[in-house]
Amino acid sequence: MSDKEGTKNKNQPHLLEVKQDWLENADGLATKQSQHISQEFLDDLKESRIQSTKQREGDFMRVASIPVAIVDKWKREGFDIFEQPGAAIVKRLKNEDLGFFMATDKTIH
Repeated sequence: MSDKEGTKNKNQPHLLEVKQDWLENADGLATKQSQHISQEFLDDLKESRIQSTKQREGDFMRVASIPVAIVDKWKREGFDIFEQPGAAIVKRLKNEDLGFFMATDKTIH
């Protein structure tokens, strides 16, 4: 994304759309989803985690930035992040070694 001057807007995520490919196998058609996650995106999350411990939060706090591909995978597994408390989402991220998608090091209840 860009601002009016044509420079990169630092507040926009650095993810591309989810790509869906159709594959044919012995069982018929199958889909494969993929999503590019840039190092810049991961570095931004790391910096957010570091800075989160140095600032006081207001009414809202960025806890994580979870790619759509992960959200869709979890939904297929029966875990809908839109129905789960923040603590359960954080626990799942950590249990699946996806803590690099966390945007804070603060405890989530």
